[in-house]
Amino acid sequence: MIHKILNDKPTKLFIALTSFFVANAIIAECIGGKLFSLERLFSITPHPFSLLGEKGLTFTLTCGVLLWPLEFVLTDVVNEYFGPKAVKRISYIAIALICYAFLMFYIAIQTPPDFNFWVGSQKETGVPDMQAAFSNIFGQGMWIIAGSVIAFLVSQLVDVYIFHKIKKVTGEKKVWLRSTGSTIVSQLVDSFIVLFIAFKIGKGWSYQRVLAIGLVNYTYKFTMAVVLTPLIYLMEKWIERYLGHETTKAMKEAAMGKVNE
Repeated sequence: MIHKILNDKPTKLFIALTSFFVANAIIAECIGGKLFSLERLFSITPHPFSLLGEKGLTFTLTCGVLLWPLEFVLTDVVNEYFGPKAVKRISYIAIALICYAFLMFYIAIQTPPDFNFWVGSQKETGVPDMQAAFSNIFGQGMWIIAGSVIAFLVSQLVDVYIFHKIKKVTGEKKVWLRSTGSTIVSQLVDSFIVLFIAFKIGKGWSYQRVLAIGLVNYTYKFTMAVVLTPLIYLMEKWIERYLGHETTKAMKEAAMGKVNE
């Protein structure tokens, strides 16, 4: 039986997509503690601007946003071939493993550090206290963790719903519309939920500041959703070449059938 499972191409595709989806989500959470300047990334001098009365804004983003747009592309691919139940399943798996990862980070932070060597081992590189550095990198606040996990779950469910609502109207045509449309809306939800929970509730930010920074973040996510649209077509072509036309057609029909049950 195991040989049959491992040799089944749709099963192998689902395992590969799920593995990359979960790994991508965990990596995004891990690197999300670093902020970077989008302007400087493209060798542009930042010019602070005002939005909704909030001054001094620039395109300063978390490194997690580098990976999240790809996460929604994978969501749409799984949606297209395996249906909404599959997307929900892999989303729940990703959330469970993200929580597990943060639990392990917490345990690692709390274990007694080695003061004889490790704590001061990187002084020459500008890190005088490795325990403090480790704790700050992996010890994200509980509000940030909660906001990130809840935003991820809600945005995934929104993406699934909108994707299939559009597909019911367009059928197999206009892949770009259901993919980009669902991503644009779900990214909007994701942007504001995480900021509201992590910084409005967790740190007492004003609604004005949450909205202003949320719109700045969403501008990047909106742009990336549009830019990455051709990737959906490339992945669909590769999948059809890998599985064959008849198999992909049957999988797409089955995926839509699950919505109508």
